[in-house]
Amino acid sequence: MPDPARRLSGKATSADGTAIVFDRYGSGPALVLVNGAFTDRGHATLASVAAALAPRFTVVDYDRRGRGDSGDTGPYAVEREVEDLAAVIDAAGGTAMVFGGSSGAALAIEAAAVSPEISKLALWEPLYHVDDSAPPLPDDFAAQLDALVRAGRRGEAVERFMVEAAEAPPEAVAAMRALPSWAAMEAVAHTLVHEAAVMGPGNRLPAGRLAALAQPTLVLTGEAGPAWMARAGQAVAAAVPGAVHRVLEGQAHNVAPEALVPELLEFFVAA
Repeated sequence: MPDPARRLSGKATSADGTAIVFDRYGSGPALVLVNGAFTDRGHATLASVAAALAPRFTVVDYDRRGRGDSGDTGPYAVEREVEDLAAVIDAAGGTAMVFGGSSGAALAIEAAAVSPEISKLALWEPLYHVDDSAPPLPDDFAAQLDALVRAGRRGEAVERFMVEAAEAPPEAVAAMRALPSWAAMEAVAHTLVHEAAVMGPGNRLPAGRLAALAQPTLVLTGEAGPAWMARAGQAVAAAVPGAVHRVLEGQAHNVAPEALVPELLEFFVAA
């Protein structure tokens, strides 16, 4: 009998001709996973989620534009990433449920607002800023990051994103610069511009867009992370009609796959 978690790679072509590469796991109803900052389809968290869900679903884990094996046709616009996800859903059979994590959750929201092909939506800690406890970001944060990348100061772009947007302690980021993984982070610094654009000016909650979502929606947040992230999840759930909000005990933003999988199974299996 074939292994339901066996990974099969494929490629979708976005509306502007950009190649979007994905891995496909399992069989059953289609479920697409949308990664957040710094990650691609090789990242352990969503790859583990994909393998765990493969017995029940056809799980598609893809490289977002500009990372991994996918292309990066310019100029960048959030609409192009929405088209990328639409192309992946089309390759998966034409309709799909979608899970998005972190800034990938914001991209999933953008896509769900215009894509009836998305039938259900699950979100992990969309990083909107809903009160003064969140780290303040300038409205032109994406442009500032882009200027650093274009000037060849990719390390500075990574550091600014980590400290200002992800609220990582500066001393922790300084220590990260000495790690072998720092080079890989600098290599995708240009995609941090994409993340900032997806989140929107100041990471403000897109209340009107959320209120218009028609898909059944699950919002998950961690019990152990910063309070502003939890409040962001609560605000998203309150803004989406009929959305369910659940808190995962002991989980911070870097959520464990074994904590996500039971919640996603319950939500996506339900009629």
